[in-house]
Amino acid sequence: MGKKKTYEHLKKMVREIDNFPTPGVSFKDITPILSDAKSFKEAIGGLAGFFKTSKIDKVGGIDARGFLFSAPVAYLLKAGNIIFRKKGKLPHKTISREHDLEYGRGLIEVHVDAVDPGENILIIDDVLATGGTAEAAVRLVEDLGGVVVGLGFLIELPLGGREKLKEYKIKSLISY
Repeated sequence: MGKKKTYEHLKKMVREIDNFPTPGVSFKDITPILSDAKSFKEAIGGLAGFFKTSKIDKVGGIDARGFLFSAPVAYLLKAGNIIFRKKGKLPHKTISREHDLEYGRGLIEVHVDAVDPGENILIIDDVLATGGTAEAAVRLVEDLGGVVVGLGFLIELPLGGREKLKEYKIKSLISY
């Protein structure tokens, strides 16, 4: 049996910015990973690798840093790419879900024709924290008749998100 791959070297690249965007929040800045070609490629490959044996029709990225990962993951998995945006950012007819954030409330939307009934959807974002945004994306997929195959994250924080989404396959490269 092969040794499980770890991503501790990527974790060391994440900058922590205290009290951003609001007091009490320790923001995880992933831009050092994004700006290093080798590390970015490894992160994309790692996320895609978790789901390479799953049947994926589309990969959904969550606004905004999730987009940076979802499109290349979709490319590697030979799947389509859909986007979950903040309110008012999508030009076509949408459905929306309100959700809790670790520092407030939010609302995300998706085009009504983004998911066809029965399609297998993988949801990707940069960070799993409280799970509110990811849960809203899951519900939007299900509202449209899609099947959530799993959720992939670069970073996972111990703020209850995994528990909130426990009925789904969750994979994270970096855990705190």
